Amino acid sequence: MARWLIIAGLVLVVVGLVLHYAPGVFGWFGRLPGDIRIESERGKFFFPITSMVIVSIVLTVLFNLFRR
Repeated sequence: MARWLIIAGLVLVVVGLVLHYAPGVFGWFGRLPGDIRIESERGKFFFPITSMVIVSIVLTVLFNLFRR
């Protein structure tokens, strides 16, 4: 369990560094076809369906690769 927590922490640090020093890398996230974005003068609503499906598929593949 400790090993997985260390790996998760390192991944979060790497993602944080990438977002800090190269913010355009994840510019596509949330702007894919299928992501719901409703904006009006009274408020905004954002639901990234397609982006979350892609994140889910990538995480599933990674977890299956590391489990074996």
